[in-house]
Amino acid sequence: MSDVLVKPGATIGMIGGGQLGRMMAQSAKQMGYRIAVLEPGHDSPCAQVADHVIEAKYDDLDGAAKLAEVSDVITYEFENIDESTAKWLTEHVDFPQGFDVLRVSQHRLTEKRTIESLGVPVAPYAEVSSLSDIQSAYETVGLPAVLKTCRGGYDGKGQAVVHTFEELEQAATELIQAGELVLEGWISFQCEVSVIVTRTRNGESSTFPVAENIHKNNILHQSIVPARISAETAKEARAIALKLAEGLEVVGTLAVEMFVQEDGHILVNEIAPRPHNSGHYTIEACRTSQFEQQIRAVCGLPLGSTELLKPVVMENLLGEDIEPLYEKLHLLGDISLHLYGKAEAKEKRKMGHLTVLADTVEDALSQLEQFKKEAMN
Repeated sequence: MSDVLVKPGATIGMIGGGQLGRMMAQSAKQMGYRIAVLEPGHDSPCAQVADHVIEAKYDDLDGAAKLAEVSDVITYEFENIDESTAKWLTEHVDFPQGFDVLRVSQHRLTEKRTIESLGVPVAPYAEVSSLSDIQSAYETVGLPAVLKTCRGGYDGKGQAVVHTFEELEQAATELIQAGELVLEGWISFQCEVSVIVTRTRNGESSTFPVAENIHKNNILHQSIVPARISAETAKEARAIALKLAEGLEVVGTLAVEMFVQEDGHILVNEIAPRPHNSGHYTIEACRTSQFEQQIRAVCGLPLGSTELLKPVVMENLLGEDIEPLYEKLHLLGDISLHLYGKAEAKEKRKMGHLTVLADTVEDALSQLEQFKKEAMN
């Protein structure tokens, strides 16, 4: 294990200029660090709070070299980093997260096989590398199922729910253009949950409280904490997250999304080696946020407390929510508003989030629904 300590005053390089990078940067600057960001777009959310901005594509080695030149340590806000860029950074600068976990999480089949190899169960699945694999995948997994591209795709993109063999054939014909596919069995579950686990470059690990996640149109809508599951199931979820972080030798943050089945047992859905939308509640509701924890981990600092201060509900704000919200800002009251600084409020695009703390989850949900009824309808 490394005993490197990156002290405040140093510059943290950030690959990716979206909202996760922005919130990591805000935590880092609070702790006294400077921020450099590599991002192909102009005026990105993270660039708005950074000290150095390098506008370059993620596979641009010249851009990576410029980031390395001004940075003491480098991290990232999303997993789809070009392999050659990640390997170059690993060889030329302090890049404690490395490429190994990125390689696993960038490919859904590799991810599932790796999770299974660590003794953690996943939903039934089958590989579809060509259209000739459809029949055998169907026989292995059954229907209904979800067909997904192995690379890329988020918030419902790059996937299709199929109920008949004809729908499977049609979806495969369309999606195979993007490369390999995976057919995942449809899981009957009580709820979806996630656990954010952080592991430092010194090997210290901790988990945040389990979040219960509600999705709409394959986009995360709400995270509810504490999750409305048994204490035994919550303990199992946190243990799985720790097991994966240790097995994958993660440095930094790992989000583990899971299905809680009707009998209470857990299947892992997917992982993301970075701060996660379902962990935004930690900014107000935990003693240490997931973003500060990430900075601590990659800089070699001890982890902070993950104690939940109060029950909480986080709800995403999409592009269509912004204009009505602006007309009723005076109704916010105790609700915390986070906006990400994105230039264009496109429909279904994540533009920000709301966070409500209360004495109970039910009270938080009620406050949020009342606000939306008055302000956003």
